[in-house]
Parts: sequence; structure tokens; C-alpha cells
Amino acid sequence: MTPFGIVAPPRILFGRGEAAKAPGLIKAFGKRGVLVHGANPARAAWLVDGLGREVLPLACLGEPSLPNLMAALAAARRHRPDWVVAMGGGAALDLGKALAALIPAPGDPMEHLEVVGQGLPLRAAPLPFIALPTTSGTGAEVTRNAVIGLPDHGRKVSLRDDRMVARLAIVDPALTDGCPRSVTLASGLDAVTQVIEPYVSIKATAYTDALAGPAIGPGLAALRRLMEGEDPQARDKLAWTSLCGGLALSNAGLGAVHGFAGVIGGMTGAAHGAICGALLGPVLAANRAAAAGPARARLDEVCVALSGVLGSTAEDAPAALQNWARRAGLPGLSALGVTSVLHGKIVEASQGASSMKGNPVVLGADVLHSVLEAAS
Repeated sequence: MTPFGIVAPPRILFGRGEAAKAPGLIKAFGKRGVLVHGANPARAAWLVDGLGREVLPLACLGEPSLPNLMAALAAARRHRPDWVVAMGGGAALDLGKALAALIPAPGDPMEHLEVVGQGLPLRAAPLPFIALPTTSGTGAEVTRNAVIGLPDHGRKVSLRDDRMVARLAIVDPALTDGCPRSVTLASGLDAVTQVIEPYVSIKATAYTDALAGPAIGPGLAALRRLMEGEDPQARDKLAWTSLCGGLALSNAGLGAVHGFAGVIGGMTGAAHGAICGALLGPVLAANRAAAAGPARARLDEVCVALSGVLGSTAEDAPAALQNWARRAGLPGLSALGVTSVLHGKIVEASQGASSMKGNPVVLGADVLHSVLEAAS
């Protein structure tokens, strides 16, 4: 067996009702803290009340960009917190994680950003970070990076350090109950993508295989059920898929879907999950056509798992997945602002994206262009 390491939070709580433990567990890290929440502060009111007067609530109104990160950082540093907790979707978790990393860190944050910066390790250990996801998609509660948009560069890049992983992740599927259908679809397809890409990644390990492989079919089945109506058991299964995906990608990387997604998100501002959902079927088809040997066998396993849920053949599974997602209401790339004029720039930038390094095969520029066309 090939040697491997594991990066993961030292403590993860999973299950309905586990969020009730959050106030007591968080206060064990100190008296003063910052709470990052989503656009609706009412959803986090119970946690603010439980944490007491020395918590500073900060709203995350969209996917974090460098300007709003810097504004939040200034406010958070003035508060002198002992810890940072984030409760919300992937955007709120990324903002909270970035704040926990940068509050103690001297110097310019650009030094630590990948691609557009130097990608240097943090100069100081982050504050304790605690995560409570309210969507099932990004797995950001257990990853070691925060994605930050840079509007001036038209890119989304990562702030990354092994020490950024949460000290405590509380994954309570009840926090996702009633999530809007469109958000459930987009984030759920991201969750499915994030168990598929680590499973077929060239960096896959026995650990990531054990997490990702068994979650592919059940994750998609849970998402299909939720497109038909609210179902607590399906919420539980999708939350588990999302958690597995976060742990797997943090240790095995991703692939071409996410290689594209960071670039497209930075250029258009479109939601990350919707981009991934639009690309997943076409990327699977392109990878399967180009792969041979063990890589092809892995992709075939994925297609068999998908076909069992979609009622298609394994050969047709990528197209069946794309067609089902479109019928469920997922927009194509063109509706997300990806015009054909942008394709050349997207392909060029995506080829250098860090996520592309995990893709099971190297896809040439012509194939990447055809993927964008198919996903439009």
C-alpha cells in the first residue's frame, strides 16, 4: 500500500441535534470570539445568544472577496478574539476560516494567496476555528484552505495552510433542513463532485477511497430524493456525502471540474456549486474517453454507481447526469455568464489551476474547449 498522511479536524461531530453542543464546546476555547454567519442573521441568533455578549457577529453576504475579507479582518482584529466560529454555507465557512488564519498573521495577506500571490505558509498559527455548515456541498468545515475572490484579477484562489483545518467541525444535518431547492441542487452536485474527483484523482489513497467511493451513489440518490421533496433522511445522507467529500479532497485533491470552477467563478461571479454541477457530466465524459488502464477502471466504477441511480447504462451515465440536472433546474454555463468569447481565457487559466494536477488524465486545450461547449 502506498504511504499516505491524513489532514483532518481533531474532532468532528456528526448527527441531528449535535449543534446544540456548540456553545459550550466553543466557549472552551476562550471568552471572546467572532461569529461569521450568512446573510440572514436570524438563523444564527440561537448561537449568538448561547455564546454571550463577548461574541462579535459578522455577516457574509456572498462568496468572500479580498476587499470584504480585509474589511472583516479589520473589525475582527479590533475585537481581539480568542477564536472564530462560522455557521453558514461554504462562503461563510471560507470567510471564517480565512479570518482565523489571518487575525494573528503579520504582513500582507497577498503573501499567502496562491496563484496571484506567493503562496507562503502563515507566519503565525491561526486562531481556533470552529465550523457549522448549513448547506451540504463544499465540505469546507474539514478542509485546510479558504477560497477568496480577487475581483481585480478575475480569479478565485486559495489561502492554504495545514494549520487552517478546523479544531472542531459540527455537521448537524438539521441545520440544512428547508434549504432552498436551487441551493440544495447546486450545493448537492458540488458534494457529489467532491466524492467523485478525489476517488479518480491521481493522488487518491486508501483513506480517501474508503470515504469517497461508497458515498457516490448514495449521495446522488439523496439529492434526487430532495428534488422531489423535503426528506430528513435524505438530508442526513447528503450531509454525510458532503463531509466525506471535504475530507477526501483535503487529502487527495480534486480534478478538472474544480480546475475550471475557480477560474469561471472569478471571471463571472457565478455560484460555485452551479458551475461544478454544469461541468461534472461533460468532464466525466471527457476523462472517460481519454483514460486507459487503472484510471479508466476507476471512471467506469463511478459511471456504474451513477447509472444505478439514474437508470441509465454506465456508458451513458455522464450524459444522463447532465440531463437530469438540467431537468431539475440547474442552469448551463452560458446562463451563468460564460460566453463563448471567454472560453479561450478560461481554458488557458484552467490549465494552470492547482486542482487540474489531480485529474486522472491530462486534457488538452481542444478537449477542454469541447467540455465548455458541452456544459453550456
